[in-house]
Amino acid sequence: MEFESIKDLRETAENEKLTIAELTLREQAAQIECTEEEVYREMLQRLHVMQDAIRSGQVEGSRSISGITGGDGIRMSQYAGTEGLMGHFFNHALSNAISVAEYNATMGKIVASPTAGSCGILPGTVIAMMEEKKLPEEAAVMGLFTAGAIGLVIAKNASLAGAEGGCQAECGSAAAMAAAALVEMAGGSPRMAANACAMAIKNQLGLVCDPVAGLVEVPCVKRNAGGVAIAFTAAEMALAGIESVIPVDEVIDAMQQVGDSLPCALRETGQGGLAATPTGVQIRKDVFGESQKGTE
Repeated sequence: MEFESIKDLRETAENEKLTIAELTLREQAAQIECTEEEVYREMLQRLHVMQDAIRSGQVEGSRSISGITGGDGIRMSQYAGTEGLMGHFFNHALSNAISVAEYNATMGKIVASPTAGSCGILPGTVIAMMEEKKLPEEAAVMGLFTAGAIGLVIAKNASLAGAEGGCQAECGSAAAMAAAALVEMAGGSPRMAANACAMAIKNQLGLVCDPVAGLVEVPCVKRNAGGVAIAFTAAEMALAGIESVIPVDEVIDAMQQVGDSLPCALRETGQGGLAATPTGVQIRKDVFGESQKGTE
């Protein structure tokens, strides 16, 4: 796809009376010279990988290779059965997200959506939305097309990499993609989807990337859960008719500027933030040994 901005994407969809998902599917098929059915089937396969990752992430006794993470997806799933504070729907989504992120830490097969470090947010929201609202599988697949279009524009104008822009570029972008997908799955307009994208990113501006021991586990797994919460919050506000005062493309530009301003220690190097706390340093020593560079 060659859209230069979310505004361009939104206005094209509006002018042609299409959803962002429908426009994306059409444009992707034309670009790679395939039928829309073929492109749809490819995305359907990705949805199935996401579903498999959720199930695999909830296998009793499963732990990451480092041993740092594992089992929280199961705990969250069990807790969801009690309704909790926010109800089953929300906790179901959290369980999905945590399970996928934990499965990634076991070197399981996931969909990097848009990155491995943020891989739980999109399946966490889209699959919970499909299952809780009893939507057809097609709705989830089309939601992924919506998310993909948003992610492509963010990648073009900012960054999706924690090493370049901090976790705002990973979990922030994933939450924006998920928020837009939720809006369209709920019947919202392209304008609402764009506003949801803006509000999701705004709520994660400046989020640093500080993986403990340099691994995509702590705090990454729980940040995936946080990204789910922000995606739902942004989608709900957009569906209520609330709009971002700062246009979405300017928000994306701001994310890039903030990312450029972050010191190296807060961009996936494991040298700052939570990675530099006494516990974070000790975990690195426990995993890699006392002599590991950067632990002294």
